[in-house]
Amino acid sequence: MDNVATLQDLEGLFSNVVNIILGIAGITFFVLLLSSGFKFITSGGDPKALEGAKKTLTFAIGGLILIIVSYLILLLIKEITGVDVTIFKITQ
Repeated sequence: MDNVATLQDLEGLFSNVVNIILGIAGITFFVLLLSSGFKFITSGGDPKALEGAKKTLTFAIGGLILIIVSYLILLLIKEITGVDVTIFKITQ
């Protein structure tokens, strides 16, 4: 019975989940960036296909900006309050 889960184990779990989600977000941005570039190249001057490529690129960049701004807000909260909200810590 030495392998009993504790509240302290949630810290590592939360950290791993956040890292995985950020990794997936980065990979998704890269894939959408490649996809929109491919759409631009293969559009052949078709206005509808070109518009779709522009929308894909816009949403990809918008999502990346949203993630960066969210992290910057957390850093701003840390600077104002002194509480590091970017680290998940359970105290007893």
